[in-house]
Amino acid sequence: MTRIRRILTALATLTGALLAFIAASPAALAIRVPPPGGYDRPVQAPPQVHTIIVGGMPGWQIALIAAAAALAAAVAAVLLNHAWAARKAHATTA
Repeated sequence: MTRIRRILTALATLTGALLAFIAASPAALAIRVPPPGGYDRPVQAPPQVHTIIVGGMPGWQIALIAAAAALAAAVAAVLLNHAWAARKAHATTA
């Protein structure tokens, strides 16, 4: 039973990686399509857009995301541990 579980875990991991690759591929492989009519006339550059925030994501948002991810991982670990312990205790009493 352990081998089957390990094989299924590996298969699920590879499937998740493949789905992530498929989701990211269109953005990574995007190309600029030339305007209709060919290359005989000069192409104008797109208008420049000025953003309000130039520095990216503020530090407090990064810290908040990291804290929320750590809290979610801790809650998931505790719930899984309790479920595993309950299943193990239930199996020994039968």
